[in-house]
Amino acid sequence: MIKAVMVINTFGKPRLSKFYEFQPVEKQQELIRHVYTVLSNRPDNVSNFIRSLGAIFGPDTRLVYKHYATLYFVFLFDNSENELAMLDLIQAVFVETLDKCFRSVCELDVVFNYSKMHIILDEIILGGQVLETDSVEVVRAVEEISKLESTTSAGTLINKSIPSWWAR
Repeated sequence: MIKAVMVINTFGKPRLSKFYEFQPVEKQQELIRHVYTVLSNRPDNVSNFIRSLGAIFGPDTRLVYKHYATLYFVFLFDNSENELAMLDLIQAVFVETLDKCFRSVCELDVVFNYSKMHIILDEIILGGQVLETDSVEVVRAVEEISKLESTTSAGTLINKSIPSWWAR
């Protein structure tokens, strides 16, 4: 099971974090800081796989990351997942889908399209389980969701939900 997905910039600012196991906010921030500390101290010529993260994540938690420009894409998962499959999920699915949606994704795309990032991630992973590995299908689903959002205006939803006596 995937325990968390994080996108952290090279200064340690979390740009996206999603935890699939409940963690209090303080614990989430501690985990993000710990991951950043581990990643920022690693040389560029070492593996993208980290097996021992100490007691902070638990004994069976592993980490796979990929560093692109100013962003670290990080997946935390347990022993039931394959490390190479997780790296492929980062490279060939998540980042490739982001590139297709944002035309060469950069940190600003992540910052200014926060909700779209979560939609993309939810199309790929739900509840810690991988749902879709075809980036074309993910892009198609995201485009359909965007069409639905653009055709449904917030005003019509509010008007239908407010009783007629309130609207007077």
